[in-house]
Amino acid sequence: MEEYVREPCPWRIVDDCGGAFTMGAIGGGIFQAVKGFRNAPSGVSLRMRGSLNAIRTRAPLLGGSFAVWGGLFSMIDCGLVKVRGKEDPWNSIASGAMTGAILSARSGPVTMVGSAAMGGILLALIEGAGILLNRFASSQFQPGPQLSEEPMSASSFGDYRQYQ
Repeated sequence: MEEYVREPCPWRIVDDCGGAFTMGAIGGGIFQAVKGFRNAPSGVSLRMRGSLNAIRTRAPLLGGSFAVWGGLFSMIDCGLVKVRGKEDPWNSIASGAMTGAILSARSGPVTMVGSAAMGGILLALIEGAGILLNRFASSQFQPGPQLSEEPMSASSFGDYRQYQ
């Protein structure tokens, strides 16, 4: 199994938390722009105002939710790296499951199990897709079969002057 090289754990948590916030805020902004435009009263001016108001009020909240998920996931992932002593896809899968369970803990044990299963499955799909993509990309750089085993020399072309 291949080793993953990433930044050290304290910085990884901050980096993942910020990246998750950015992704949630941008994605939430796009979603809220469409939703606010559709739900606003008729008229271009009113629809644009409704769209901007929805972005301003809801996108940061969604970004914050993503940041909580990303920060908790990274903390669990770093803890598993420390406990297990290696960094592999199983850490991410287990971190996704534990994050799902922890974030749904207030809803009861049945919901925790369901959220843990969904988090683990989602991260397993992401890790599997990453592994397949890496294998495909690395196979593109492997040398193909050679057409000829011995190089052609200048004398093997014959005397070109005889055709003039």
